[in-house]
Amino acid sequence: MSKGKIGLIAGNGAFPMIFAGRAREMGLSVVAAAHEGETTPALSDQVDEILWVRVGQIGKLISFFKKKGVDEAVMAGGIKKTRIFDFRPDLKAIAILSRIKEKKDDVLLRAFADALEKENIQIRESTFLLTPLLAHEGEWTRPLKKEEKSDVEWGWALAKKVGALDIGQCIVVRNGVILAVEAIEGTDAAIRRGGTLGKKNAVVIKICKPQQDLRFDLPTIGLQTLEVMEEVKASVLVVEAKKTIVLEKDQFIKEAAKAGIAVVGYTDHSEEKKQSMHRECEPEMKVTGKT
Repeated sequence: MSKGKIGLIAGNGAFPMIFAGRAREMGLSVVAAAHEGETTPALSDQVDEILWVRVGQIGKLISFFKKKGVDEAVMAGGIKKTRIFDFRPDLKAIAILSRIKEKKDDVLLRAFADALEKENIQIRESTFLLTPLLAHEGEWTRPLKKEEKSDVEWGWALAKKVGALDIGQCIVVRNGVILAVEAIEGTDAAIRRGGTLGKKNAVVIKICKPQQDLRFDLPTIGLQTLEVMEEVKASVLVVEAKKTIVLEKDQFIKEAAKAGIAVVGYTDHSEEKKQSMHRECEPEMKVTGKT
């Protein structure tokens, strides 16, 4: 990182504000590219320099970072998926899009990251400087009831399959029934829809996609997630341990416990065991030759 600077590609939500505050605490100068209609205007007071761009103005963003001497950047906060239908790409964005057959989240973000890295702007993992905010393993508020645990174990595998198809990171279930699958509407809307259909005691499962690139779109939860869950009387929130960012973590756990919501940092150890056994069973390749 040159000259103690870090670039911030800011989307919506609290994540950009939290990252900017942490970076400045660490003595870094924060140069932000913020998105009109997505990023909170308050970010201007939390960074050293800022440029406001419309979604799709990639060339303008790259020129700004290069002019300011930024060679490393972090993507923080999301962009509403519905923006894909009304954004105005510049020439740089058009060139990137022309090379992409599928407009899936991961494909688009990787193409964007690749374009920046070709300009010598490295995209760091989204947890850069924020390791303390990662979800820890275990039950955070109260033990799961028998029926809740059953839904978690059953729903987890389904959520991973949905994630593998790059549809979304969240599903809502109850008593062995899928109530909602997150798609373009986002997590909060999926929780609200599924929780309403389930009446009460819905189980919300938010996973990291199996093919997840940790540089962007890492699952994120916060107080707003709890507010939506309380609204529809959902009772359980399951997130992937060590791969989910928890905003305002201490306050989050306190409020979840107060609301009686069971929050679990989950790790599928059976899947880890399968992967370990697969590696152990792989034949060792031996190279022989005459000297």
